[in-house]
Amino acid sequence: MLSKELLVKAARLVQDAKDAGVTLATAESCTGGLVSALITAISGSSAVYLGSIVSYANEVKQRLLGVPAEVLAHDGAVSEACAKAMAKGAKKAIGADYALAITGLAGPGGATPDKPVGLVYLALATPTGGVIVQKCHFAGDRDAVRSQTAAKGLDMLLEAVA
Repeated sequence: MLSKELLVKAARLVQDAKDAGVTLATAESCTGGLVSALITAISGSSAVYLGSIVSYANEVKQRLLGVPAEVLAHDGAVSEACAKAMAKGAKKAIGADYALAITGLAGPGGATPDKPVGLVYLALATPTGGVIVQKCHFAGDRDAVRSQTAAKGLDMLLEAVA
């Protein structure tokens, strides 16, 4: 179930994007389309939200988003470099003004000493070609990490579009 708090943020984002005349896209890994679900739960979101690529597998990150194999081999899927490449790739593939990318470890498995559960990278490709990246450490179980990540993603989009 989508939380009311997150739906309020998504509604504000859709309205702000309409007011600014910009389009949005997402590329999600650990959130599995949660940000997309939140945005598309808002009536009228189709005026600004063009689509998403849920790139859970590295092969999809490479093939659909253009993440270089070298980035995945050297830095890994949970990295700043991967998040940046995902955001740029989504912006290009979908053709939106802004593209938010999310990659991280929601848990409970998959963690390493260098990459603990709750480590998430969010990247926002902007109309000017720049990419803003935020590294976050979220606490809690899988659902909590995914919810906090979605909230942060919506916040990044809201800040950029406002």
